[in-house]
Amino acid sequence: MKRNNIYIIVFFLMTLIGFSGCKDNELEEVTKLQVDRVFSPTDLTASIVNKTGIRLSWKAVNNAKSYNIEVFETADFSGTPTKSISNVTFAQLPYTVTGLAGDTQYSVRVKALGDGVTDSKWITATLKTDAEQIFQAVNAAKLTSNTVVLNWPVGETATTITLTPGNITHTLTPAEITAGEATITGLTGETLYTAKLFNGAKIRGTITFTTLLDLGGAIAVTPTDNLATLMANAKAGDVFALFPGTYTINSDVTVTASISLKGAKPTDKPIIKGMVVRLKSNAGLGLKDLEIDGTGALNGNQAIIYDQASDNAYGHLTVENCTIKNYVKGLMYVNVKTLIESVSIKGNVISNIECTGGDFIDFRSGLTKALNFSNNTVYASVLARDFFRMDPTGSTNFPAITSVITVTTNTLNGICNGTANRLFYVRLAKHEIYFSKNIVANSGGILTNQALTNIVAANFTANNYFNAPTYLSGSATSGAKYDTGASTTLNPGFTSPATGNFTISQSDLKTNGVGDPRWRN
Repeated sequence: MKRNNIYIIVFFLMTLIGFSGCKDNELEEVTKLQVDRVFSPTDLTASIVNKTGIRLSWKAVNNAKSYNIEVFETADFSGTPTKSISNVTFAQLPYTVTGLAGDTQYSVRVKALGDGVTDSKWITATLKTDAEQIFQAVNAAKLTSNTVVLNWPVGETATTITLTPGNITHTLTPAEITAGEATITGLTGETLYTAKLFNGAKIRGTITFTTLLDLGGAIAVTPTDNLATLMANAKAGDVFALFPGTYTINSDVTVTASISLKGAKPTDKPIIKGMVVRLKSNAGLGLKDLEIDGTGALNGNQAIIYDQASDNAYGHLTVENCTIKNYVKGLMYVNVKTLIESVSIKGNVISNIECTGGDFIDFRSGLTKALNFSNNTVYASVLARDFFRMDPTGSTNFPAITSVITVTTNTLNGICNGTANRLFYVRLAKHEIYFSKNIVANSGGILTNQALTNIVAANFTANNYFNAPTYLSGSATSGAKYDTGASTTLNPGFTSPATGNFTISQSDLKTNGVGDPRWRN
């Protein structure tokens, strides 16, 4: 054991002597890292810009004089790169690779070029470009009831165009590709189409358009015609196709036969000013693709008034894809013994319906078998009264009828501003209310405070109340009822409510399909 200890001591002394004999410059050399290749870049980030560009960034590498970028469509970087960019300097970062295809999965790699040493190893990333949108806006002058001309930049490569509904596929010719234009035929009038431009399997453009009304047996009407007289003298089944322009009526129009008014060009709605429609003789009414402006209406009346009692049912009332504004008393009024087969109000933008002297949808002595109110935007309206009013006299007059009220996917902003103004002032003996996926924002009022209004939690689902707390709790109004179903209070992030733009930015509301669909794109 003593001998082993002696050996250890001798080894230690010899090692110490060796270190002490090193020169100063030799110590300095081991503190410097000498490598035979440049280090790889780190923190590579890759993101999509302008749908098909790939923006790249990374941290600088010492001793790197520049960088090379390669982009492949193959996951293993086999074959020839789609793009190869050499000698990119760090000062050029972030660097955007352009000229790529849309709707394509790419693999990207970057390496540093050494300054007197070997190049670095590659670092990699993968990502997919967005589908392109190179379609140009549809020219209204080149749109008919059964054809459309679609355009894209001249010479851009494409192979086919598909359209739905109808599962139509149009194979592009070399001449069409050169011109950047194709005419699609065989369409159906008054139909919303979605067209997609493809290059092989990759989408290069998507656009929607609505074909014009197929006049067929419709009666063409221009602003030089007397629309009020045409309506008053109409026969049952007449359809009036209104061409763009302004139709100033400023009077009541009595309608005694079931008729329809439609815009001939949905992208250029005709404007009807000052019209109040008074329905008699069990007439039905259809309004579509119109701008209906109450400015100048006699006595500030509602837009639609049921004006004659009847024991028989009135025809269907449909109001679709219209812009309605500037009526003082309300949208529709039923103050006589009237049963309506159905009321459908869908896809409209309604504003500045003050409701002074009446309620927004106002049933006093009549009722409808079904009321469907969906995909509408209502703003700066219903300031003075209630939104849906249905008095018990309707059930007295038609005791066998259960009125079903369905209100879905609407955007309601700045309504029912009084503390006791009701969304539902429904006192029918027999009714059902379904209220789901609506946005109620920046609004006062309450759901209801009426014992007879049938608020069932299971029928109230997925609504969003922003800056509208008294629809959920805390109203000072006696007997107030609340939405106790599953609801949220998210800020929709409207783009510009003051100008009527209610595009939402809140992702959960978009994903869950809440509010008027037009604002969720």
